[in-house]
Amino acid sequence: MSRRNKTRPAGQGSQNSQVLTADAFSNALYHLGLGSQSPLEATEYPLTRLTDNYALLNSLYRDNWVVQNVVALMVDDMLREWYRLQGITPEEQTALTQVERRTRLRARINEGLRWGRLYGGAAGLIQIKGQEDLSKPLDLDLVFPGAFQGLYILDRWQGITPNIGLVFEAGEELPESYSITDGSGNTVAKVHHSRIIRFTGRELPRLERQTELYWGESEVEALYRDVVAHDNVSANMAALTFQANVNTMEVKGLQQMVSMAPGEVQRRFWQTMQAIAAVRSNFGMQLVEQGNKITNTQYTFSGLSEVYESMALNLCGASHYPMTKLFGRSPGGLNSTGESDLKHYYDYVDSQREAKLLPALQKLLPVLCMSAWGYVPEDLDISFPPLWTPTAKEVAEIVKGKAETIVTAYQAGLLHVDTAQQELKKLEDETGMFGSLTDEEITANAGKTYQDATALRDPLAGLLMEGTNGAESGTGETDPDLPEG
Repeated sequence: MSRRNKTRPAGQGSQNSQVLTADAFSNALYHLGLGSQSPLEATEYPLTRLTDNYALLNSLYRDNWVVQNVVALMVDDMLREWYRLQGITPEEQTALTQVERRTRLRARINEGLRWGRLYGGAAGLIQIKGQEDLSKPLDLDLVFPGAFQGLYILDRWQGITPNIGLVFEAGEELPESYSITDGSGNTVAKVHHSRIIRFTGRELPRLERQTELYWGESEVEALYRDVVAHDNVSANMAALTFQANVNTMEVKGLQQMVSMAPGEVQRRFWQTMQAIAAVRSNFGMQLVEQGNKITNTQYTFSGLSEVYESMALNLCGASHYPMTKLFGRSPGGLNSTGESDLKHYYDYVDSQREAKLLPALQKLLPVLCMSAWGYVPEDLDISFPPLWTPTAKEVAEIVKGKAETIVTAYQAGLLHVDTAQQELKKLEDETGMFGSLTDEEITANAGKTYQDATALRDPLAGLLMEGTNGAESGTGETDPDLPEG
């Protein structure tokens, strides 16, 4: 809702008069719209920057299981299938895996991503044996086999602080160096940005990023109000169960007895009530004086489940989790399995792997290669395996459909044998099938067509084909061993 100045045209009213107009909806009679007395118009969104409240974030993470799930589940799913490198030999893959296991690299990246989501920022210090001067740029040529010692994870509040000075890295404006401090706040090292793997939370506009010292926003900040609403609704529902069955006893002159009777009379009355309560609790009966009346009121809490589910759905929307993932609850409704929700969720996890995990791996992979192999191949390509695992029936249907398409194109002469085999081998990553096709087999069939393969399987058909070709060429020569006709 905004206002703008609009100049009245010449000849309409006073010369060059300025009229303030509002380009928004307004209904003063019903107190609706801009400038009205509506409660909606009183709504404001003050800039709170909850990410800066370190104590509150710690308290929420330690105490609230919903916050723990919001922070951790996404990271676990991002790293569940890890990553794959294209164009390396099995021996190279084994050496790389050994380096990752020795340094517990996956666990360290998990920790960095987790604190980055909770606090809005964290960093991993690349530890290289033989390069103790951290203020200098990382020299990849001096990373010898076995030199990588792992990542040392520090969150933005306890251990690492950006220094003054900026540099462009991968098209992004980032701090040129960082200071690592001890528990007393004393700077123990100055670190060049090439030695730092950054883990940030939600992205912010440029001015807000500068305010946060080029870190991000905590994932908790965007859903804090929904967490408060969910916890309050849950606590009130639990408290209401104590009022599900209420007994009411009418006592004549109760008001005068409580307000005007001597203390001894009141004490005896309370003792009587306690005895009545004890008798009812132990034996299921209640004794009252003749003339007194007891009524029992039972409450039904219809609609509370819908209110609670509404709060839970708000949390799911704010955190990008489906109900089955965040709360561990089966979806409601007839014929609802939750598969579509999980597929949408895994699509979002894929986008997070590309945005958060891939930059960290791209910066770290050359160091891993030098430490594992002593060189960095030029054609390294990182890919992420799919998160959604199809059932055996779905896999069979996928293999059948794609294999039939390849075979049809091959039989039609559109593909050579080696090309068809390569297409079948590509199905290994998706379905696990045709992985036994070797490069030697594919190379041996280079240039062969479907007709060539048919001739090899049936020599008689091959000879007939040659005779037909000879007749068509006009030579008129036929094999004397072939029967006539």
